[in-house]
Amino acid sequence: MTFSSPTDNTCCHQESCDLLPSELSALVSDTAPGRGALRPARSWLHSDAPSLSLNGSWRFRLSPTASAAEDFAADAFDDEGWDNIPVPSHWVLQGDGAYGRPIYTNVQFPFPIDPPYVPDENPTGDYRRHFALPTDWSDAERMVLRFDGVESLFRVWVNGVAIGSASGSRLAHEFDVTSAVRPGDNVVAVRVHQWSAASYVEDQDQWWLPGIFRDVTLLARPAGGIEDVWLRTGFDNGRGRIDPEVVADESAFPVTLRVPELGVEQVWATPADVAPVELADVEPWSAEQPRLYEATVSSAAESIALRVGFRTVEIRGDRFLVNGRRVVFHGVNRHETHPERGRVFDEEHAREDLALMKRFNVNAIRTSHYPPHPRLLDLADELGFWVVLECDLETHGFGTVDWVGNPSDDPTWRPALLDRIERTVERDKNHPSIVIWSLGNEAGTGSNLAAMSAWVHARDAERPVHYEGDHAGEYTDVYSRMYSTVPETEQIGTDGSTAPLLNCTPAQGARQRTKPFLLCEYAHAMGNGPGGFDQYEALVHRHPRLHGGFVWEWRDHGILTTTPDGTPFYGYGGDFGEVVHDGNFVMDGMVLSNDVPTPSLYEFKAVVQPVGFTFEADKLAVTNHRHSADTSDLRFRWRVEHDGRLVESGDLDVPVVAAGGSEWVPLPPVAVAPDAETWLTIDAVLASPTAWAPEGHVIATAQLDRTVRRPAVPAARVRGDWRPSDGTVALGIAEFVGGSLVRLAGRAVSGPRLELFRAPTDNDESGAGTVVGSDDSTAGVSSADLWRGEGLDRLTTRRLSVEGAEDALRTVDKVSAANSALSVLVESVWSLEDGELELRVEIEPSRGWRTVWPRIGVRFELPDGTAPVDGAEWFGLGPLESYADSLRAAYTGRFSSTIRDLSVDYARPQETGHRSHLRQLSLKCGDLETLRIVAVPDTQGRRPGFTLSRHTPQQIARAEHPFELPDSTTSHLIIDAAQHGLGSRACGPDVWPEFALRPEARTIRLRITAPR
Repeated sequence: MTFSSPTDNTCCHQESCDLLPSELSALVSDTAPGRGALRPARSWLHSDAPSLSLNGSWRFRLSPTASAAEDFAADAFDDEGWDNIPVPSHWVLQGDGAYGRPIYTNVQFPFPIDPPYVPDENPTGDYRRHFALPTDWSDAERMVLRFDGVESLFRVWVNGVAIGSASGSRLAHEFDVTSAVRPGDNVVAVRVHQWSAASYVEDQDQWWLPGIFRDVTLLARPAGGIEDVWLRTGFDNGRGRIDPEVVADESAFPVTLRVPELGVEQVWATPADVAPVELADVEPWSAEQPRLYEATVSSAAESIALRVGFRTVEIRGDRFLVNGRRVVFHGVNRHETHPERGRVFDEEHAREDLALMKRFNVNAIRTSHYPPHPRLLDLADELGFWVVLECDLETHGFGTVDWVGNPSDDPTWRPALLDRIERTVERDKNHPSIVIWSLGNEAGTGSNLAAMSAWVHARDAERPVHYEGDHAGEYTDVYSRMYSTVPETEQIGTDGSTAPLLNCTPAQGARQRTKPFLLCEYAHAMGNGPGGFDQYEALVHRHPRLHGGFVWEWRDHGILTTTPDGTPFYGYGGDFGEVVHDGNFVMDGMVLSNDVPTPSLYEFKAVVQPVGFTFEADKLAVTNHRHSADTSDLRFRWRVEHDGRLVESGDLDVPVVAAGGSEWVPLPPVAVAPDAETWLTIDAVLASPTAWAPEGHVIATAQLDRTVRRPAVPAARVRGDWRPSDGTVALGIAEFVGGSLVRLAGRAVSGPRLELFRAPTDNDESGAGTVVGSDDSTAGVSSADLWRGEGLDRLTTRRLSVEGAEDALRTVDKVSAANSALSVLVESVWSLEDGELELRVEIEPSRGWRTVWPRIGVRFELPDGTAPVDGAEWFGLGPLESYADSLRAAYTGRFSSTIRDLSVDYARPQETGHRSHLRQLSLKCGDLETLRIVAVPDTQGRRPGFTLSRHTPQQIARAEHPFELPDSTTSHLIIDAAQHGLGSRACGPDVWPEFALRPEARTIRLRITAPR
């Protein structure tokens, strides 16, 4: 197909324009997939045919509209006044804002919903570069210009000759430029429009980042070359199969397939001779054991290198199987994102990204919501991941208008959508890691999606088709949902359940229950959270129909920017002057924008660990939850600690456990301390280094409490000699004025002050998620709004009484908020018990509180003075923050941290830093201990937690970015009797009732001593 421009200057840059605005808008909004792009699409292949990378510095200019007049594409055009820009890149991330700014939306379109048209105010980038045609390319039969990713619509000229246009931002497009190139110097020109009809089907939850952001390559296609190769594979009981497809002219034959390691050298004299190859004694490919064989497919003119993995994908009943074994996806949704490069691919960073996933027990990737750079899939093949490869399609913004005009069900858009799925499948079909094709995301439903599915089934009969929006199961092979609650997920997995399914008739629901089920998105990891990973994982072990899922999402999408005074920070929606945006909803990953894993990723790792441990008396059951790998790559270590201090350790002799198997082994003898807590810890670690982790890397952990139970610390004696007092007194290391604490061990300290507020997490701030067990009066209202409505962030205190006794002081306070009749009674008793200072705080709410509380705690202020509190050492759960519904990654031990490292730098400041189940706490100034606190369990055996921060919850809650937090001269210690769970309500279920904190009476009891 050739391209002919409708005018000599299709889109120009001077104020005068050959096209009327309406004609220009129609041109830029054409829904056709491309004019001049080569078809059919083909694989992204590693060929030894000559190629020339056109990456590098290009001349560039940006215009605010799509209209222009001069022939910028002509080879004689003078671009001396233009700027330089790197290719690949996004122009909005170049030039310090000179080329516009990034825009973040989740659902909203940043332009009027007027399909297929876009506004005349359409930023348009013109690119030009010269290149020299290599002198040794004279034998090439054709020249092909390949673009691997351009957002959004682009047009191409070579030496002033119009070549073609294309859209499909995350898809590859090739153009035959044979007739336009010439020996010596050449000029390629590209015009890129930020908005086009394609933008209506690329409404993914991410930044809008225009430009040429993937590679540009000129390919010399040889006479007798190989146009495309697909080596489909199968595996069955040690035998492998290669089912080849070779696309080449008759002149390319004979063609030879070689797999040296398997002794394969198969010559096909003609296209008709290409036939399957049966192989004995091959090793299968899986995400755990990614066995690849180097292969080549060669003609006399060209050799294609591939890496072959033998595996069979199938659905049998309601089971999804690879090589005959059920797959459980412990996956993440992964966008391509970097704080400085955006979606520009960097292989070193991508490799480390995937290695980090492997270190945290991630075994699967959903490529949300488009095909990634093709090299990423090479890495997935090599390192080992189950991949759900998703098409570049999302029309989410049409939900705003009740899906009227949705391209998914408009026949006018069918060629464009079919083109997208064809380019997706054809480009990546050779990768063994890809086990499911996905049609796209959040695009409603309709006949075009059904047509896309039909095309995939006809082209690739082995790999199933996924699309979450097919709720009725009319054209997909797996049942998929987003953010279903734990009870609903269990109903989906339970045999015989007839509970209604979302948007399904009973008949449709029955059909969906016959299919494998996966959560394409769950556990929304926005800010501090989510909670409840373990509840979903437990269902996977109980119900084989449930095949796990993909956490939303892997990484925050922050863009590195600066404040006016030069302070760097990671920007989110609204930080770049967007007209419409979706705020920090783009910061919802288990890895921060700067590559730092969050506590949620550690929690995920612990919950999905592939080796399970069960303690019974003096035995340990080791269970291998892996898909196919046994435990021969692991060794098992044990250690014993007394009050968190190591006393002995060793290796545990565990026989090799087959995948799905379990073995009992005796526990080592444990020296139990008579006067300290005794903990036995078992670790499964790598026995040797891998491509993604060193020897000794911990895969799985379990702990057993072997403590001899001791009598509880006796309660303070009951006093009957209380009498009114002015409250000015010294008790051991404590000094009081007017009943209020002013000093401890010689340093200024104030408190305890009742603290019921926490800086709301993103989940706390959301009213959109599923509220389990709520009443209608609070549905749709965020917990944070309820807390603020009840004044929990602005409590005031009225002292009711101050009383003294021998070696004791008692105060009673009534705490409430302005314009509220609700209150909390707080009794604080300071006393000397066995020569040590003890504090007992009784907290009792009045009747009438209707909402959950964020916390029940007391706060101490520790001004810096000459010895600022800047760190802590503690015995309790650690080393990272933990909450009621996020405790699996925490283990009991002795830990230390600076005050800064106790908190997580979430992009929007929020509750962070809580450590649970506290036993002992030492406040530090550098290496010096300033105060020591022992937390005494309450009468029900419950232990408090602590948070140590440079800011109060109220200060944190007022900041939208870390740089907005005020300078601090005080450290703040909060001892919590309890904290509300985290949940996933930002986009999913709220805190499970078991972990919700209801207003209730609580006791906090502390022993406080000076350093010894």
